[in-house]
Amino acid sequence: MSNKPLETLSPSAVLPVSIPAITREKAIVEATGPINQQDCRKPKENTRAEARVFESTFGGRKSIVKERFSKKYRHPTLDSKLTLKRLNAEARCMTKARRLGVSTPVLYAVDPVSHTLTFEYVEGPSIKDIFLEFGLKGVVEEKMDDIAFQIGDIIGKLHDGGVIHGDLTTSNMLWRSDTNQLVLIDFGLSFVSTLPEDKGVDLYVLERALLSMHSSCGNVMDKILSAYRKSTKQWSSTFNKLGQVRLRGRKRTMVG
Repeated sequence: MSNKPLETLSPSAVLPVSIPAITREKAIVEATGPINQQDCRKPKENTRAEARVFESTFGGRKSIVKERFSKKYRHPTLDSKLTLKRLNAEARCMTKARRLGVSTPVLYAVDPVSHTLTFEYVEGPSIKDIFLEFGLKGVVEEKMDDIAFQIGDIIGKLHDGGVIHGDLTTSNMLWRSDTNQLVLIDFGLSFVSTLPEDKGVDLYVLERALLSMHSSCGNVMDKILSAYRKSTKQWSSTFNKLGQVRLRGRKRTMVG
């Protein structure tokens, strides 16, 4: 196996592996559907899904496998190239995020043949589940402040490093139980950009997700933005763009 950094490897050389456990688990998935890990961190498989996620083992360790679907409506050669391109982009963005100091699951392997990524299994609930519990039982301010700070801090690191997550929702954030550390997952829509516009949209996606799913958690977005401001070096330009994105969003809502 090459010792070169993931970013420098060609698409055909990105950590190809042969994992018997994956093949075995895929047979189970085909028969029964995905195996849950905190709701599998994903919706149930459907015709519009980009990938399926299921549990497996890797080197004797519990793991999560993400397999990207082929698109039947595309020419097979084109589909294979596009799927591999997206697979490698996800792996590279996730790897870059870790180098920027963002906590993500450890990426064990990328298989360009079966179009799979194999990750560390993170023990702990999703932030979505924690916030929903806050809504039912009342907000625990100290824990809420800690979570909000970590969310803002990691997004700031991500954006300053030129990575846009693309799907910042509480379903894509886990709480590692043994260290009380927030872990960011699912870089399937991530891309590289330094534009304030893209950063503003990234934050707006999170804001809309919080408003729609966790309105009972109060001013959590304000706390996230406060932490983001301390973490990023490009606060003013990003915050201005966020305001513009919000305005466009309100106009679309009014128009219907």
